[in-house]
Amino acid sequence: MEDVEIKDVAAEGNAVARVGDMVVFVPFGAPGDHVDIKLTKKKKNYAEGRIAAFRTLSPLRTEPPCSHFTVCGGCRWQHLPYEYQLKCKRQQVLDALTRIAKIDLPEIPDTLGSKQIWEYRNKMEYTFSNRCWLTFEQLASGEEFNDRDAAGFHIPGAFDKVLDIDRCYLQDDISNRMRRHIKNYGKAHGLPFYDLKAQSGFLRTMMVRIASTGEIMVVLVVGEDRPDELKALLADFHSAFPEITSLMYVVNTKVNDTIGDQTVHLFAGKEYIEEEMEGLRFRVGPKSFYQTNSRQAYELYKVVRDFAGLTGNEFVYDLYTGTGTIANFVSRRARKVVGVEYVPEAIEDAKVNSACNGIDNTIFFAGDMKDVLNDEFIAEHGHPDVMIVDPPRAGMHGDVVDTILRAEPPVIVYVSCNPATQARDLALLDCKYRVEAVQPVDMFPHTQHVENVVRLIRR
Repeated sequence: MEDVEIKDVAAEGNAVARVGDMVVFVPFGAPGDHVDIKLTKKKKNYAEGRIAAFRTLSPLRTEPPCSHFTVCGGCRWQHLPYEYQLKCKRQQVLDALTRIAKIDLPEIPDTLGSKQIWEYRNKMEYTFSNRCWLTFEQLASGEEFNDRDAAGFHIPGAFDKVLDIDRCYLQDDISNRMRRHIKNYGKAHGLPFYDLKAQSGFLRTMMVRIASTGEIMVVLVVGEDRPDELKALLADFHSAFPEITSLMYVVNTKVNDTIGDQTVHLFAGKEYIEEEMEGLRFRVGPKSFYQTNSRQAYELYKVVRDFAGLTGNEFVYDLYTGTGTIANFVSRRARKVVGVEYVPEAIEDAKVNSACNGIDNTIFFAGDMKDVLNDEFIAEHGHPDVMIVDPPRAGMHGDVVDTILRAEPPVIVYVSCNPATQARDLALLDCKYRVEAVQPVDMFPHTQHVENVVRLIRR
C-alpha cells in the first residue's frame, strides 16, 4: 500500500489508517504521516502491517530519546507529544465506556498527567541471555555477530530472544549502570549467560526497585548453584554500588523465570525497602506488589479517596487490596476498612504496613474474591458504606458483581487498568448504580495504558 495517510491511534497502541473500507493497524505511526505500508496480516474487515517507508512526516511527531524505540516494543508512543498522549488516553476511556458499557455518563475530564514522564518506574526487570536479538539493520549489514550475550528485555512474541539494552529511560539511570556492570562482570569472568531454549546458564534475571524514598533493592537471579562465583559477583556489585539498601539473590533452576515460589536470600542490607506517601511508610519486599509509578500512585489514590467521599464515619471495603496500600491510605478518614486479596503474602504485607504505621482500624482477609466475598461474609463483618474495587485487567468475576449488587453499598469507587473490562462491569452494575464521576489517570507515560477511576452511587 503506497502513500497512505495515518488517521488516528488505537487503544492497543497502534496507529490507524483507512484504505477504502479496510482499516489497517500499524505500529509507530503518527496521525498526519503519509507512509507506504507492507501488510503482515489481512482479514475480512481489517489488516495489520508495518511502515515500509515514510513519504511525509506528521507535524505532530516528536523525536524519541530512546535508541531502542520501535525495536524494544515497550514505549510505543515516544514519538507522540505527551499532551497528545493524554488526549488519546481520555478518548480510549470514552470509547470503552460509551461503546461497551452503553450507559449514561457524566462529562469525562482530561487525563490526569504524570509530572514525571521519564525515569518514573520504581521497578524494572532485566533478562540475561546468550541469544541477543539482531535488528533488521544488523542482519542486513552482513556482519558476523559471534558475541550474542545480552542484558535487556524480551522481544515481544519471541520468548527466547532478548534485546541488549544500552539505556532505558523509564527508571533512574543508576539502574542502567547496574545492569551494565553485571553484564560486564559476567563477560570478564566467563560466567555463562542464560540459554532460554536449553534452560542452562548462570546469569538469568535481575530486578531493580528504586523507592520514592531513595532506597534501592536489587534481586539477582542465577540459573545455576555456583556459590563461590555468586558470592564474588555480589561482593563486587555491592562494592561498586554502596547505595543499595537491599541486595538479594535467588538460585532458580526451574523452567520459568517467576520467583514467587522461590527462596529469596539476603546478601547485604535489609529484607525490604520503604515507600512513603503522606507520612505513611509502606514496606516493599522482593515479592511485594506496589504501583509501578510511585509518585503518580499518590495522585491516583487521592482521586480514589476524593471519589469515596469519606468523612471519618464510613465502613469501607477495599476489594483486591494487594498489599493494602489503598486501604491504609484511606483508613485515616474511615471508621473501619476491610481488605480482601487473593495472594496470602500480599495480605501479610498489608497487615505489616498497618502495624508499622500505627493503623488499628483495618482488617485483611486472603482468598479468591468470588469465594471470600459472599453474603455470609458481609453479614458477619458488616455492610459497607463505601466499596473500593481495584481488580486485575480481567475485571471482576460475575459472582463478585452479584454479591456487590446484593450488598448495595451507597458508593462504589471502581479503579481499573483496563477500561474495556471496567465498561463491561459498569454495564452489569447499571441496574442499581449510576456513574457520577470519571477520572482517567496516566500511570505509564509513552505507553497506551491508562488507569481509570469511576464513582458510582446507588440509584
